[in-house]
Amino acid sequence: MSYYGFGIGIGQVKKAGTVSYDADAQAFFTAAGITDTTQKSAVNQLVLNLKSYNIWSKIKAVYPMVGGTSTTHKYNLKDPRDLDAAFRLSFSTGWTHSSTGALPNGSSAFANTFLSPSAFYSTNMHLSYYSRTQTVGTAIEIGADSISGSTNYSTLRIGVNSVFGQTTNGLVTYSSITDARGHFLAQKVSNSSRRVFKNGSLNNSTTTTDSNPLPSVVLTIGALNDNGTLSFYSVKECAFASIGDGLTDSEVANFYTSVQAMQTTLSRNV
Repeated sequence: MSYYGFGIGIGQVKKAGTVSYDADAQAFFTAAGITDTTQKSAVNQLVLNLKSYNIWSKIKAVYPMVGGTSTTHKYNLKDPRDLDAAFRLSFSTGWTHSSTGALPNGSSAFANTFLSPSAFYSTNMHLSYYSRTQTVGTAIEIGADSISGSTNYSTLRIGVNSVFGQTTNGLVTYSSITDARGHFLAQKVSNSSRRVFKNGSLNNSTTTTDSNPLPSVVLTIGALNDNGTLSFYSVKECAFASIGDGLTDSEVANFYTSVQAMQTTLSRNV
C-alpha cells in the first residue's frame, strides 16, 4: 500500500455605510446564508488573497467551514451551488458542527466531495486540511482508493509524529511533527515528485517514479473512500480543506498565509 496522505489582497471598500465584497465571496455568502460580518470579512479576505497570489484559479474545491452548521459547512467556495457537480459536501451522521469547524466522530463520520481525482487530474494535484485536533492515530483526513489491477491512492493522513503523503505508489513520511494541528498539504506534482508540507513549509519529498493513475472513486473528507467502503475514520476537527492543482513551494507558503489569516480573524487559528 502507498500513501499520499498527507495574503495579500485589496481590503474591503466601504461605500455609504456598506461593505463591498468580492463577487465570488458574495456568491458564497448568499448560497450558505452567511450574515456574520466577521465571518464574511475572513472569507472575503481569503478570496482576495488567493486571487492576489494567483492560487484561486488552481483550486477546484475550497471548504472554509464557516457558519457553524452542516448547511453552511457544505458549500464549495469556488462553486457555491447546491449540486453534486459543484462538489458541495454531503455530510453523513456523526459530525459535530460549530463555529470552529466540523468535527468527525472517528467511527462513522465522513463527507462526500463528489470529486473523483482521475476525472480532473493525471498527476498534478494537491489535498489540504486544516486540523484543530492533536491526536495520534492512523486515520485519513481526505482519501480515495480505487483498485483496477493495482492500488491507486490519493490521500492525506495526519498524526502526531507521523504524516503520510500518498498518491498511488509514492510514500512520503516524516517524523519531525510533534503537533497534529495546523494546515497540512500533500501533493503529487509529477510521476516522480510527491511533497508534503505543514504550515507552508516543505517537510519531506520523494522522487519515486510511479505512473499509476489517480483514483477513479470520489474523495471523502474525514475518512478514506476505499473503493466504495469507508475506513480509517478521523477525529480531527476540520477548519478548512481544499482540493486542487499541485502548487509551487512559494505558492504553498502563500496558501498557508492566506488560510491562517482567515483562521486568525475567526479566532480559531492554531
